[in-house]
Amino acid sequence: MSYSTQTQAQTEAGEDAGKEFLAFTLGREEYGIDILRVQEIRGYEPVTRIANAPDFIKGVVNLRGIIVPVVDMRIKLNLGSPTYDQFTVVIILSIAGRVVGMVVDSVSDVTTLSPDQVKPAPEMGTTIDSDYLIGLGTLNERMLILVDIDKLMSSPEMGLIEKIAA
Repeated sequence: MSYSTQTQAQTEAGEDAGKEFLAFTLGREEYGIDILRVQEIRGYEPVTRIANAPDFIKGVVNLRGIIVPVVDMRIKLNLGSPTYDQFTVVIILSIAGRVVGMVVDSVSDVTTLSPDQVKPAPEMGTTIDSDYLIGLGTLNERMLILVDIDKLMSSPEMGLIEKIAA
């Protein structure tokens, strides 16, 4: 089924047909975020550091006149030291009317998951607070950790949405 046919089939079937997630990797794990929050995907480029910013906030970039804070998700989620190579990308997100960049190891694809393919996340001491997890998306042998990127980026410990608004 081609992408346009798949999208058309989803539209005709309504919301029950599934939700699209952008799949990306951090270390050996695959994560997914709501594709509707993604504004664009860019190659990683050096950022301007901001004094006294938390370690996970790499700095800011000027994106067509908009100053965008950039969060390194490997640092934020304690997944080891980040390495920046030709696959490293910045996912530009639009959350609560604000623009935020998120550095990830790579982006793989856009995946449509039906409600029955999304399982609740098990309760355990993970690096992501379970409040920020939508669940686990299963697609054949693949498993995506589905992140509620709105909640994560606007959480008090991120301090991003308030700092941007100030």
